[in-house]
Amino acid sequence: MIEGIIAALLGVLAGVGGSTAYVRTRTASGKSKVDKEIATAKNKASDIVLKAKDEALQLVSDAKKDEGDRRKEWQKTENRLADRESNLDRKLDELDKRAEGLRAQEDEVEGLKNEIRDIRTRQQEKLEKIAGLKKADAADKLMQMTEKDIKQDLLGLVNKLQNDAMETAEDNAQMILVTAMERMSSEVTAERTVTAVKLQDEEMKGRIIGKEGRNIQALQRATGVDILVDDTPGMIILSSFDPIRRQVARITLEQLMKDGRIHPGRIEEVVAKAEKELDKEITRAGEDAAREVGVVGIPKEMIRLLGELKYRTSYGQNVLMHSTEMAHLAGLIAEEIGADVRVTKTATLLHDVGKAVSHKIEGKHHHVGAELARKYGMSEDIVHAIEAHHDDIEATTPEALVVRICDALSAARPGARNISAENFVERMRDLENVALSFAGIEKAYAISAGREVRIIVSPKTVDDLSAIKLARDIAVKIESTMQYPGTIKVNVIRETRAIEFAK
Repeated sequence: MIEGIIAALLGVLAGVGGSTAYVRTRTASGKSKVDKEIATAKNKASDIVLKAKDEALQLVSDAKKDEGDRRKEWQKTENRLADRESNLDRKLDELDKRAEGLRAQEDEVEGLKNEIRDIRTRQQEKLEKIAGLKKADAADKLMQMTEKDIKQDLLGLVNKLQNDAMETAEDNAQMILVTAMERMSSEVTAERTVTAVKLQDEEMKGRIIGKEGRNIQALQRATGVDILVDDTPGMIILSSFDPIRRQVARITLEQLMKDGRIHPGRIEEVVAKAEKELDKEITRAGEDAAREVGVVGIPKEMIRLLGELKYRTSYGQNVLMHSTEMAHLAGLIAEEIGADVRVTKTATLLHDVGKAVSHKIEGKHHHVGAELARKYGMSEDIVHAIEAHHDDIEATTPEALVVRICDALSAARPGARNISAENFVERMRDLENVALSFAGIEKAYAISAGREVRIIVSPKTVDDLSAIKLARDIAVKIESTMQYPGTIKVNVIRETRAIEFAK
């Protein structure tokens, strides 16, 4: 066992000795290799240093060369500046010499002027002594003699110029009007007092009439329009002098026929909706008219009143069409004569706006329209042109005169107006106003071309006996205050409603 241990120790020692010899050999070879690499690196560094020195020397040489070139350029520039400075000094010396010469010449000229003044003064004194007149007296006498000699010629010339101006002005005015009328042409329309609504089928007539006529009576009562069912096959005729009422009735009938539910409660609901729809259409009509004419900045309240003119007539002529036509004419004429086109167009478009409320406000429509324009903040030029388009107020501006001329042009067209239609509308309105003058009346409608006035009274104010007396009183007042052909039926309607809601 001891021998085995000894043998193992000898083996270990032998292995350690072999490893040490191997390490020494590897170390010696690595050192020699490192020395070689160091030597190689030193050689490369020396080459790099030499190359850098050469490049530095080359840069220094280039810099010196550039500096020499720049010095030469600066020297040339300095020489040019020196030459210019010498030239400027020479020119300044020349200018100084010329200025001295001019001053000497000015002194000489001034002396000559003084000498001439003295000579003229002496000559004038000699002339005044010879003529026995002062200069001012001589001038006055000469003017009097000249005026006396040419006075008649001047008067003749002035008269000729005045006559020529009058003839030319008339010709120019005629040419302007004719040119404007030629460029602006519109249709002449005559408004009717009836509107036709086409039926889908004959069965619809019975549904519109309703049981015992309840539906048609509710329609007539709610809209104030006389409804004729059996006069024209396939059509229902709406008769009323008020276009707005006819329009509400037309929209209501069309909605009812489209919906199919026709009864008094539904009729009142649809009438209310039709009135709202018509109100929107009125505003849209006013905006369209202003857009067509090219006028902006009109207050929305005036636009609303302008739209109402679509459903108003004057002697059978649609007022909105009349105003639009006038605005186009006015713009053309104002442009020709140099007036304010915007003011002229705006005033012309709104000149009849008072007719939209003539049934609500007392007064002539041009005064009412001017007050409305003033109320809603429009300029005084526009207000004056609206107010002066009739003869009771003098037109003091060119724009107001143009509005007045265009109103006459539009109204004077052949067929533009129908006097009998206007008289008829006035008679219908007077008939309604007579009825509305009594207390307790909620609504009054003139229907059947003025042969009947339908009156709806408040059931709380008027009882059954009072309704009978009221009908008689209204008939007596109509007989005493109005002139009309035939007879007029006074129909007083009193209706009591009891409404409750089950919740």
